[in-house]
This record gives sequence, structure tokens and C-alpha cells, in this order.
Amino acid sequence: MPPLHDKPTVISNLAEKGVTVFERGWLSSNNILLQGDGPSALVDSGYCTHAQQTLALLRDDLHGRPLDLLLNTHLHSDHCGGNAQLQSVFPHLHTLIPPGQAASVATWDPVALTYVPTGQSCPPFIHQGVLSPGTSMRLGRDTWEIHAAKGHDPHSVVLFQRESRILISADALWENGFGIVFPELEGIDAFNEVSDTLDLIERLAPNIIIPGHGSVFEGITGALQRARSRLDQFTRHPAKHRRHALKVLIKFKLLEWQSVSIQELFDWYRNTPYIASIEQRSNPTAEHLLRESLDTLISELIASHALRIESGYIYNV
Repeated sequence: MPPLHDKPTVISNLAEKGVTVFERGWLSSNNILLQGDGPSALVDSGYCTHAQQTLALLRDDLHGRPLDLLLNTHLHSDHCGGNAQLQSVFPHLHTLIPPGQAASVATWDPVALTYVPTGQSCPPFIHQGVLSPGTSMRLGRDTWEIHAAKGHDPHSVVLFQRESRILISADALWENGFGIVFPELEGIDAFNEVSDTLDLIERLAPNIIIPGHGSVFEGITGALQRARSRLDQFTRHPAKHRRHALKVLIKFKLLEWQSVSIQELFDWYRNTPYIASIEQRSNPTAEHLLRESLDTLISELIASHALRIESGYIYNV
């Protein structure tokens, strides 16, 4: 079983609120378990490579109780890759997803769901309902509001518990930024939607933020300032966002592979549709130029200590 890349951490100071956070490595999203006198619910299931670890973490905290609901904030592979495993173990589990891609899940279209275009994996799963923005639902001990959070993903939602002022922000807001704005990589203007979502989060005024990746944090002001600064840079220099996206896609794949030959990495790079789309906007796509582009990105990732190279192989760090 591949490593988690850092030990999952249970955030115990939220236990009295019926919330347990499993902080994961950057290949898998954080998992949030909500328990109480209402239905037990897990928000996001991580990447498929770590599905067994997700299940083990969940079982340890459920103490033999069933899991009633599985919610996905959005359907990127690192947030729903463990769905199939959980559905096979909990036969009465109800899975709820944002409504925008429900038809693609029902017919299981891995192209529309972006798994093929991004070169990632997600075992097929089913769903029994949707998370409709503007509604609320009982999860664990409290009622949680569902809010649309376009930008990083056009169908994403965030969850807000108003009395405790806890926000499950997924990839709409991290302590030091936000997720890649994927619609922009498809030529769809979406930086304004990131701004709208940041404004929404500011209006909600959460005290505790549970991001999709990274540690739980308190205090929204600094995180919003950093996110807006990053958004301003990307808006003024879209090429910087595209280059950042290329590095993230490479790093994500290396987190899955752990090691790969330079030629195998190049073959994946050349054949991944999202990457081809990005390169067409920034460089001609002749093979030698693609190789030069990849070599430059690898050098930058090595310089930032994200990867290492040895005897013709690239290793995750």
C-alpha cells in the first residue's frame, strides 16, 4: 500500500462538536467525519490509491457503528476516489454529490468527469442523491448549510455549520491559497467565480475552516488576503496559473507512482489531454518542444525539493 506521505492527524479539539478530521497527504483530500444523534456522514473519501487507509481510519473512529452518508464536495479524483471502496463495505450507504455532474456519474463518463483528461484514476461509483445549494441537512449532531462554491470546480459546494461557525471549504479556500482553477485550463473564464466564492466565505464569517488539503485553521482574514493576492497574480498573468497547473498535475501523478522513468513520464505528459490543452496555449506542440517544456518543469520541481532524479528515474519527495 503506498504511503500517505504524512501521518493522518485526528483534530481532537473538534470532537466536542461531533467533528473528526483526518488530515491526509496531498494525494488524498482530508476526510471529515460528522457524528451525533443524526445520520453519520463522511465528507470526501480521498484518492483511490489510499482507499484502504481511508476505510481503516473511518472504522477506527466509528467503533462498529454504520456510516449512513457519504458526501462529496466535488468530484475530483482526490475527493471521491475512495467512494467505490466505501460503498462496497457499507451496503446501505447513501452517497450525495453536487448536482452538476450527476448525469455523468449515472452513466459513468470518465471523460466528462475529467479523470481521463487529467490522467487520474477513479473507480466507478453510484449516487443516491444530490447536494443542492441553498438547502440544509442534518449531519451528525448539527444542521449544515450547502453553498455553491464555483471556481476551482464549477460544481463544487462547501458546507457551513452556522452555530459553531465551522466551514468545510474543500478546495475553495486553503490556509495559503486555493485549488487550481480547472475551467481556466479549458479556456473558460472562471477567475471571477473564484472571487465570488471568496466573497461568499467572507460573508459566512467562519471561525474554524476545514480545508480540503492542509491543517484545520482559525481566522479567515489572513487566508482570504493570501487567496485574493494569489488570484490577482493569476488574473494578471494567466500563464503563471497554467504553469502552476502543469507542475501540480505532474506532482500529483508522482504522488501516485512514487517513481517513474523519464520516458514514461514524458509519454504520460504528451498523452494527457489537459496538458496538451495547456501547452497549446503556451508553446507549439512539436515533440522536442514538449520535452524541453517537461524538462524545465522537472528542473523547477527538483529545485523546490518536490522531486528528485536518479539514474534516469524521477522520484517523489
